[in-house]
Amino acid sequence: MEAFFRTHTYLVEHTHATLRRTLMDEIDWNDRMIGVKGTRGVGKTTFLLQYAKEMFGPTDRQCLYINMNNFYFQCRGIADFAADFVARGGKVLLIDQVFKQPNWSRELRKCYDRYPKLKIVFTGSSVMRLKDENPELNGIVKSYNLRGFSFREYLNLQVGSHFKPYTLNEILAHHEQIVKEILPIVSPLKYFKDYIHHGFYPFFLEQRNFSENLLKTMNMMTEVDILLIKQIDLKYLTKIKKLFYLLSLSPTKAPNISQLALDIETSRATVMNYIKYLADARLINMLYPVGEEFPKKPSRIMMQNPNLLYAIYPIVADEQMLMETFFVNALWKDHLVNQANKEQYYFVDANKKFRICDAQTTNKIRYNPDIIYARYNTEVGKDHKIPLWLLGFLY
Repeated sequence: MEAFFRTHTYLVEHTHATLRRTLMDEIDWNDRMIGVKGTRGVGKTTFLLQYAKEMFGPTDRQCLYINMNNFYFQCRGIADFAADFVARGGKVLLIDQVFKQPNWSRELRKCYDRYPKLKIVFTGSSVMRLKDENPELNGIVKSYNLRGFSFREYLNLQVGSHFKPYTLNEILAHHEQIVKEILPIVSPLKYFKDYIHHGFYPFFLEQRNFSENLLKTMNMMTEVDILLIKQIDLKYLTKIKKLFYLLSLSPTKAPNISQLALDIETSRATVMNYIKYLADARLINMLYPVGEEFPKKPSRIMMQNPNLLYAIYPIVADEQMLMETFFVNALWKDHLVNQANKEQYYFVDANKKFRICDAQTTNKIRYNPDIIYARYNTEVGKDHKIPLWLLGFLY
């Protein structure tokens, strides 16, 4: 136990989070069992350590961070470890990568039932279905999602500003006034293209090649998050990776499931399952017409965020596709996004129709008052024409 406390103290002391994530204030920390899911690379470990530092400090033994990567936990269950921790006065146990522990959901349930004064905060992959696949946790766990940086968070980090998030309704109703408050402080377009290229994942802050790091992360998403958690045999890994690449080649078209099944030599049903796993891993987004959802075939498949497009197409990433990918990813957190019947058109929450367009081609567009135009290559908007970058302030 002393070794774990020493590691905890060292990690918390050396955690210097450059940005306080908004999720820190969205979580109800009074709950006893809290799960924080997120795609690989978005900063879940830092988030746990930041919480420990902010709420307890590095030497307070009421809080302890542990990582299930430690081989120690292959021979000892979480519940037994928690018993020792509680006996020493422990109150908050932070468990990183909980899915690495065999029978982890049953172990968490034991902790919940046996130690009513113990709070557990754990992290897991976005692929995990905490309640659907783990009935032991039904009714006791509160689940949250940690996303990559929003454009607002990236901007605050780059220029030391403290811009607040806005709801979609606030942006639609007051975007002209909001922009007037932002522009005297910073020119967003000076940073927007950098964000599109590398700003979603926090590891752009590290002194390593971003693209190589992202490719490594993408491989880990398939090799660990999908195969391990979904218990898929390793021999099928190449099929999943090939499918992912093939889907990335036609981001503007409805996927041809029969052709994909032929290409990766498997059944249509398996292709659909693999597509769902890739979406759960936050590698792709599946878009449907209004009223439809999985397991129906999506009308369109996009990369989950524009950074992924650059990793796959470092030279030929299309600007329109990048902007539409940004739009869908930005709205995805709190809104339902559906594909409309035309390219570049989307329904949000089934009642707002958006078109993503280039402000520099204004003379080619006949504006419809019933459509909201999210325009790129401009910093300002007017009426139902809003600057696309401002949707990066939704969280």
